[in-house]
Amino acid sequence: MQHRTIRGHIRYTSRKPDRVGQERGREYFTMTRHTDGKLTIRAQCEIEEPAPTVLRDVIYSLDENDRPMDCHVRLTIGDKFMGTGWFRMSPGLIECESFGPTIGRVSQKVEVDGHYDGFGTHPIIGDAYMTRCMDLSRGPHKREIRAFLPSPDHRGATPPLIAESRLYLEYVGDETVTVEAGTFECRHFRFSDEDGGMVTAHGAHPVYEVWVTKDEDSIFVKGGVAGYMMTWYELVSLER
Repeated sequence: MQHRTIRGHIRYTSRKPDRVGQERGREYFTMTRHTDGKLTIRAQCEIEEPAPTVLRDVIYSLDENDRPMDCHVRLTIGDKFMGTGWFRMSPGLIECESFGPTIGRVSQKVEVDGHYDGFGTHPIIGDAYMTRCMDLSRGPHKREIRAFLPSPDHRGATPPLIAESRLYLEYVGDETVTVEAGTFECRHFRFSDEDGGMVTAHGAHPVYEVWVTKDEDSIFVKGGVAGYMMTWYELVSLER
């Protein structure tokens, strides 16, 4: 085969006082890089805590310029089917075909006015890859980013439909990071929701710290969310 494949496993653990270090979920991902520069990310995400459980399957493709092309999402919440959706991105337009027990069959076309930085698919590996929108030649800095999502919920646990969010992304600096999967040269980024772009029942999304490999693959290595979420994520195996 001419394409290059990367496979990995991210462990989700809790930092809540009564569950510190306990596994609360996991993510298995595959990244396929083609010879024309296009990329497909596949992720299976399992969240066991807090209830209800979330099982999410995502297939997301980007072009040679890291612009979103299409995305498929399928959700099972509390071990019951919640919805499935297919998204297609073209210049100035995002389309969605979605189905779920609570929404029926929905077709959407949303005209996109101006530039946006990416499509937030919810798997952790996708969060890491979105950091590529930052201009690293500026050095450490922070700016607002505009993204579209299949769900505004912080766990992505709503039927897939087009949503828009504005967050801040900060490039903090470079660090050498050691996790179970090995030692990696990383870039440290910080997502923040200063303007309430992803408001939940608990308020704005807490600050989200991520460390991403410095190479062209931009693989998630470690990270965590404080506030009401109190969760940690770590790369535990990697094949490439």
